[in-house]
Amino acid sequence: MKSGSSHTAGEDGSASVEQAGLIFLICLALTAGLILVAGQAGSDIGRGVGVRIANRIACGPVGPGACRSHPVIEAYGERVAKAIRALAPGPMVLTDGSGRTLLPVDFRYCRQPSCAEVDPGRPDFELTASNRRTTWFTEVSSSKAGHLVTWWGWWPGIGWRAIRRTIGDGDLDAHAGVRVTLKDRPRLVPLEALDGRNHREFRGIERPPWQWRVESDHGARNN
Repeated sequence: MKSGSSHTAGEDGSASVEQAGLIFLICLALTAGLILVAGQAGSDIGRGVGVRIANRIACGPVGPGACRSHPVIEAYGERVAKAIRALAPGPMVLTDGSGRTLLPVDFRYCRQPSCAEVDPGRPDFELTASNRRTTWFTEVSSSKAGHLVTWWGWWPGIGWRAIRRTIGDGDLDAHAGVRVTLKDRPRLVPLEALDGRNHREFRGIERPPWQWRVESDHGARNN
C-alpha cells in the first residue's frame, strides 16, 4: 500500500467548495460593512462603491439583470443616464491629415486611424469600416440649471473634441421612458468611472484635456 494523504480527490473538491463559500461570505460581510458606513456618513459615492463590489462578488465579471447595468446608470443614476442616452450626439466625422474620414472610437481598443475609418456602406455611421462601435466618453457636473453634460469624442491622430449641453428637469422627465442598454450605439463610457483614465498614455495632440481633471465617482446619483 502506498503511503501518503488519506483523503480522496472527491474530498479535495469538497474542501475547495467550502473554502470558496467561506471567502464569499467574508466578502459579503465586508461589503455590507462598507455600505453601512457609507450610508451613515451620507456618502452616495461610498455607497455606490459598495454596491458595485457586491455586484461583482455576486455575479462575477459577466452576469444577467442588475449585474449588467450600463456604466452610465451606475455613474449618474437612471434618470440622468436616460437623458444622456437620448440626447447623445450623432457620430461626428472628421478628416485627418492624410484625407481619411474617421469616426470617434474607444481609445482602449482602437489606436490606429484604420480602425476608425468610415464605412461608406453604412450611412448611419454607427460602426466603422472595421466593425467598431462609435464611442462618446461622458462627463457630468452639477450646475444651477441642472446637469452640465460633456460628450467627449476621440479620433486617432486627431485628438479630442467636446460637445456640451445642460440637462434640466424637463429633459429628465421627457426622456424617462428611454432604454439604456449595453448594446446601444454609439457606445457611452462615463469618465468618472473609467479606472486608470489619468494614467493612460497619449501622443501629443491626442492627449485628453480632461486628464487629471475629472473626479472619480463610482456611485449612482440622482436616481
